[in-house]
Amino acid sequence: MGVTMNQIIYSNNSLPPFSNDDSSKNNTSKNPSNNHYIKNPNQKYKILFMIFSSIAFVAIIFMFAKLYQNNQNSILSQKLTDSYAISTLYANTTNYQAEVQESSTTDPFVIGIIKIDKINVNYSILSISNNDLLDISVCRFAGPMPNEIGNLCIAGHNYVDYKFFSRLNELNIDDEIKIYDLTGNYITYKIYDIYETKSNDTSCTFQNTNNTRIVTLVTCNNVNGKRLVVHAKEIP
Repeated sequence: MGVTMNQIIYSNNSLPPFSNDDSSKNNTSKNPSNNHYIKNPNQKYKILFMIFSSIAFVAIIFMFAKLYQNNQNSILSQKLTDSYAISTLYANTTNYQAEVQESSTTDPFVIGIIKIDKINVNYSILSISNNDLLDISVCRFAGPMPNEIGNLCIAGHNYVDYKFFSRLNELNIDDEIKIYDLTGNYITYKIYDIYETKSNDTSCTFQNTNNTRIVTLVTCNNVNGKRLVVHAKEIP
């Protein structure tokens, strides 16, 4: 009877002394969080690898698309230059002059060629200027047609691959620029002023030239956001 009472008292008032250790062992064996914690760093690395791989893939696709577009624009620019060479053969005919006059008010077309030997510039000049055309060649954005009285203003992008007007900063006072018109003739202009100005400053497009021929070249400065302006005057 005493033994039985002791067993009852013991079982009702307390747990066996080893029960805490045993339950912790059971909890540990049943809880997979510790194993998950050990594997977690590897999963993080896999996720980071997938993210960086995806970013790299998109960047490569974008780069190749941009290169392809630039290549297509270069091909188109060369075709425009070739078409200018052909058009000069017919420049003195009445039909050709009428066609040019009619198209000048509608679609863009080649109005001449600009050559700057010092910086290897040789591009068609397009009749009007917009973002799409500036990706193809340099563009007239103000002033008369090539080699007419007034200030012919030509804009060109400043690309890192030295295309278009990206090397204008290498020009100096008295360097020469050649402008070819639709007759195939050219006039040489000598640089007399080079400066930078704010992007919204349009004073460089002035047309009061005292009955002389002036060419103004404009491009952007990719570092400070200003505009690089080059003025050249016809050599008498």
